[in-house]
Amino acid sequence: MDPQFWHDKWHQNNIGFHDAKVNSMLATYFPTVISKSPVRVFVPLCGKTRDIKWLLDQGYSVVASELSEVAVMALFSDLGIDPEIVADGSVRRYSAPLIDVFVGDIFELIPHQIGPIDAVYDRAALVALPRNLRNRFGPHVHDLTRGATQLLLSFEYDQSLMAGPPFSVKGHEISRIYGQFYRIEPVSRSMPIDSFNGRLSQSSGSERTVWHLHK
Repeated sequence: MDPQFWHDKWHQNNIGFHDAKVNSMLATYFPTVISKSPVRVFVPLCGKTRDIKWLLDQGYSVVASELSEVAVMALFSDLGIDPEIVADGSVRRYSAPLIDVFVGDIFELIPHQIGPIDAVYDRAALVALPRNLRNRFGPHVHDLTRGATQLLLSFEYDQSLMAGPPFSVKGHEISRIYGQFYRIEPVSRSMPIDSFNGRLSQSSGSERTVWHLHK
């Protein structure tokens, strides 16, 4: 998918994918699958998610990546934080106590830039990418975080009924992408509440799914 697609979404404020509330599955399941403390959490393709504030409020530190600088500026504005902004290789790093957000192409990030990671929270990253990029993304995130355990949120639906993103990423594809690196355990399945803002009917069988990826 062309990066300009996402830049245009943020510049036009066409961000129906943004959830103004903390994801209930994060609050419910993250503490149950991530037992190590303190935890430094990597949030790929973070947008301006409110989930980052929840993680900070729980005492976690956050490292995140996002393509759009518009999104990252909005994220820090919502947090009420004035970050330090520096160039870091081919990306820009927005930093404040307990949070670092890298702005740019996630595929250009390397492990020493983000430092040690204890857990990955994939709230909407894998499902935002078409298949060819998902194939690159999984191994890259594994290598970038040195195999840190993951809480991964996904969607399953009939892809013929709606063009992504978000894309339908079913369990067998998660196993294909990540199976060589992790044990993959299903955590939860539920019907999407908003059915992708009306783009799918409630009778389409679409589901939210939650997965725990660990060694």
